[in-house]
Order: sequence, then C-alpha cells, then structure tokens
Amino acid sequence: METPFADSPWTVWAVFTPMIGAVAAFLWPRRAALVGCLATLATVGSVFWLIWQVAQLGPQYHAMGGWGAPLGIDLHADGLSAAMLLTTALVGAGVTLYATAYFQQATETARFFWALWLLLWSAMNALFLSGDLFNLYVTLELVGVASVALVALAGNSDALTGAMRYFLLSLLGSLTYLLGVALLYGAHGTLDIGLLSDLVTPAPADWAATGLIVAGLSIKTALVPLHFWLPPAHAAAPAPVSALLSALVVKTSFYLLLRLWLELFPVTAPGFGQVLGLLGALAIFWGSFQALRQARLKLLVAYSTVAQIGYLFLAFPLALTTAAATAWAGTVLFILSHALAKAAMFLAAGNILKFAGHDRIADLGSGSPGVALSWAAFGIAGISIIGLPPSAGFAAKWLLLQASFASGQWWWLIPIIGGSLLAAAYMFKVAGLAFLPNDQGDPGDLGDPKAAGVRLSRRMKWTALGFALGALAMGFATPQILALLDSGTPFAQLGAVGVL
Repeated sequence: METPFADSPWTVWAVFTPMIGAVAAFLWPRRAALVGCLATLATVGSVFWLIWQVAQLGPQYHAMGGWGAPLGIDLHADGLSAAMLLTTALVGAGVTLYATAYFQQATETARFFWALWLLLWSAMNALFLSGDLFNLYVTLELVGVASVALVALAGNSDALTGAMRYFLLSLLGSLTYLLGVALLYGAHGTLDIGLLSDLVTPAPADWAATGLIVAGLSIKTALVPLHFWLPPAHAAAPAPVSALLSALVVKTSFYLLLRLWLELFPVTAPGFGQVLGLLGALAIFWGSFQALRQARLKLLVAYSTVAQIGYLFLAFPLALTTAAATAWAGTVLFILSHALAKAAMFLAAGNILKFAGHDRIADLGSGSPGVALSWAAFGIAGISIIGLPPSAGFAAKWLLLQASFASGQWWWLIPIIGGSLLAAAYMFKVAGLAFLPNDQGDPGDLGDPKAAGVRLSRRMKWTALGFALGALAMGFATPQILALLDSGTPFAQLGAVGVL
C-alpha cells in the first residue's frame, strides 16, 4: 500500500513553511501568536514526513527549480541532517508552546519574536539541508542576524550590549568562513560539497581554506577562548530566546563543521584534531569553573553551555582512528541530549526569575509550590548534563569513553569524567535551593518588583519539565537514533556503531 505524500518534496516544505509563517507574522502582527502556532504545526509535520522518507527510503535529494549542481541549488537530507531537523522540531514546538504563555500581552517584543523565531527556524532547516558552501554561508548569516535580533528583544542595556557583542563576533566568524570558501572556489571552480569532495587535496590552498573555515565556525560555536560573547547574550535574552540559542543556534555552526570535516576537509595530520580536542578540554574545565563562580542562575546555565560545547570537540582527535564512527555518533547524540536538557534549564530558570523577580542564586528557594515543577525540571535536566544513567547524556559520554579506549587515547577520559564531576558540583550548588524556603528578597536589577510572586502558566511549567523528561527518556531511544544516523552519508561510510 502506497503511503500518501511519500513522493512530496518535504525538504522544500521544511524550509519554506516557517519562512511563510515569518512573513505572515510580520504582516499581521496582531495575529502573530496564532500564525506562529499554525506555522509550528505545519513545520513539525513537514519535518516528520521528511524523517520518515529518510528512514524508509534512504537519503533524499531535491534540485530547486529543476536545476541541480553545479548551476543550481540542491537540498540533501540524510541521517545526520534528519537528526538535526528532528531536534530543531522538538525544541521549536516546545518553545512555541512556552512562548504563547510567556508573551501573554501583544507587545512589540511579542510581535517581533514570532516573525524572528520563524525566520530563524527556516534558516536553520535550510542550513541542515544545503549542500553548497555559499548557500550554507547565506543560511549561516540568516541564523546569525535572526539570533542577534532576538537577543536584543528585551531592549535593556544588558540585552543590547550582549546583542552587539554577539553580532560583532558572529560577523568575524562569518567573514573568516567566507574567506575560506573563496579560496576553495578559486582553486576548484565549484562550491558544491559533493563535487568538491573529489577535488580537494592536501594542497596549500586547501589547507588554508580548511583552517579558515574551521576557525570561523569555531568562533560562531563559541569555542574557548572565543566564547566571551555567549554568556552575556544568552543570559540577557528572554527565556524562550535563551533556550533557542543554547539548544539550537550554537549547534548549527558545529553541525556545519562536522559535515565538512567528514565529507570535504583533507585532514590527514592528527595534530589538527588534537588541537581542537585540547581546546574542547579547555572549554570543559573553564566553562565549568566559571559556572561554579556565578551568582546569577541564567549566567550559570550560560557558562554550562560553554563547558558542554567542549565535549563536541573531543571527537576530532578520534576522527582518524578506527573508533571514528563511535566518536561521531556519541557527539551527535550529545547534541540532541544537550538541546533538550539545556532548553529545559533555561525555561526553568526563566520561570524562577519571573516568579521571584530576580535570579540571584543566594536568594532563591522553592518553598512555594508555584515553582516546584520548575525546580524539578532544572534538576532532572541536570541528570543529562552531568551524564548520569539512564539519560541520553550518559549514552553520549559513554560512546566518547568507548572511542577513547578503542583508539588508545586514554587521556581524553580526564576531561570527559572531570567535566561530569564539575557539572555535578554546579548542579548541586543550585539543587540545594530546592529544599530551602522561598525568599524573594529585593528583585534587584534583573527583575521587576511587581512581577515577584506572579502566577506562572501551566504551559510554562510543564514545557520545561517535558524537555527535562525528554532528555532523560532519549537515553532509551539511543539504538533508534544511531540507526537513523546510519542512513546515508557520512556515518554509513564509517561502519556500524556499537550501542553501549
């Protein structure tokens, strides 16, 4: 029996559905929330149909306008891109539900949020599906512009300062990436990844291009030491925006780096990967120590993101070994688990800030039942961040540990295990507040005195808890996720991945 819509170009709909919603939300601002909800439903449906196509029929290809590479634009969907689309759809649906309650009044901030959020979603989906280096640059820029505008939505001095810093560093990363793309085009006359993969060699021009692209994408991913833009931007943004930035936006540039590393870059010298691994280890320890030092809850979560990003770069030293498939699978699984857990933590922190009127850790407590679910969500999400079973965070770190043992590079166990211990330290620093009486105190400069003790919407509380439980439950779906990654390039080329 033929499945309806099986032959539809869902790659196209996954990109243009949120784009149409963004235009509609901008043209009809009074109905922006309704447009956002309808666009979310349609986009999630398109993404799930595309994932079904990839899982059942294999990788999907679509030539835009009937013109394929090298003259036209091709959209590609394989297991890796499908996993990223799935993560974006799950987080996007939850954030949309949360935002309908967070932005209850039809303010200018709320109206612009919906148009910008849908534009960001469209750009991220386009990036995950593009197969051309220049189109990837365009989508990367759209992601950056929409993200900067979302950070600035709060309108206060902290938000504007964080947004400007984010913009300048994002621009530096984009220009560095574009310079590398220009070198590749000058050397080979094409920008299609599939065609370039047969042309790129360890020549000086290709090595220079590789270095520039890796540097540019590392800046946009906030890898230490170029991470200083991330904590102020994530902490100053509204709670739904912080969740989107930490759960999804920083992953887009890393996804692109991972894709190019596997399919394009002529990386044969182990020293290149070792440098990225060392920077990743530095990020784990530096971000964790900074998280321990923070007096504000959202800043603690933001520095935790800096630390967690470091885990993604530990796979690069293992990329040239027989354990490469296990390392990359663990990295992608880490991306998915971190997205759900960090979305839960930022939404829970937003709830606590909104209820108490401030987010000073020393003055917080959960004696009131109004924030009990939010504290529970924060703690459950911390299980995945620390890497405790049965969470997906545990499965991801276990795969990285397996890869380290299998490759003989035992020293990477130090940041993997050490980072988990430090994550437990800053999580327990906050978790202890769940057993203290609530003391709202002076709302301070990050809160509204009139907002202290406000009644939180059930959607806000249960969405944060749903994300946290999802990160926990994802650990049981690890075999299915790894099977999806084996659909098409690049993981199918590396061989099957042993599960736990």
